Amino acid sequence: MIRIGIVGAIGSGKTYIAKQFGFPTFNADYEVNIIYKKNRRCFKKLKKEFPKYIHSLPIKRKELLQIILNNKKNIKKINKIVHPEVRFRMNKFLKKNKYKKFIILDVPLLLEKKINKKNDILIYIKSHNKEIMKRLKKRSNFNLKVFKRLNSFQLPLEFKKKKANFIIKNNFKSLIVKKNVKLLKKELLKKYERNSFRHRNDRPFN
Repeated sequence: MIRIGIVGAIGSGKTYIAKQFGFPTFNADYEVNIIYKKNRRCFKKLKKEFPKYIHSLPIKRKELLQIILNNKKNIKKINKIVHPEVRFRMNKFLKKNKYKKFIILDVPLLLEKKINKKNDILIYIKSHNKEIMKRLKKRSNFNLKVFKRLNSFQLPLEFKKKKANFIIKNNFKSLIVKKNVKLLKKELLKKYERNSFRHRNDRPFN
């Protein structure tokens, strides 16, 4: 199994591009949403930590936004409660797909939380900030202050770009993006086949 990590700015289109590969994908944001809707263990911990804001399950988005707006440090407190559950789910996903050729990790803090491993393939999604902000502001739940606070926990984009093995430019035009993904997927599959052939030849003869 070869692990592919998708990295880039918030709103750069990481999740959309991850889907285009067609490989099994762990989407951390999706899992977090499920946790907020259904996970009683996390709910109890969050309610204990933020009794003024958290009242019932499912946890409402506006409650979480209020917690973040109240104090930037609350983001770390939320992460400390939620991230272990996300890790647990990610490990289950990896175990389930261990015999697949490729899997994708669509995890916002992949590098920040050191979830990536040495041999992972990193793909950086390059998008113009002006276009990102234009699209984010169209979202009904967008809050600039919350965005800035969440963004402050991200590593510099230049660092992520340097770490990446490949770069995909996302101009938010579907046909061009799909074409770029198709070309990269073809290259990755060729690399996998070469490595598989080499490892088979490395086996000693009986």
